[in-house]
Parts: sequence; structure tokens; C-alpha cells
Amino acid sequence: MLIVEAMKVMNPITAPTDGKIAQIMVQNGQPVEFGEVLVVIE
Repeated sequence: MLIVEAMKVMNPITAPTDGKIAQIMVQNGQPVEFGEVLVVIE
């Protein structure tokens, strides 16, 4: 599970499938857009 902060509210993001994180695509504190890939799961 990831936590994304938006307007001082912490929003949990649950993975759509089980697996192992292969790659993290964003850095801590980096702004993200809706639909952007945050992690790659294998």
C-alpha cells in the first residue's frame, strides 16, 4: 500500500494485484498526476 498526500489529506493507494515491487517510478515528495505510474509490480 502507498500513501499519497493531497491537500493535507493522506490517501491510501492499494495495489490492484499481489506481487513484488520491481521499480519505484517516483521520488518522495515529487508531485504526481492522476493515472501516473507510481510503482511497477512483478
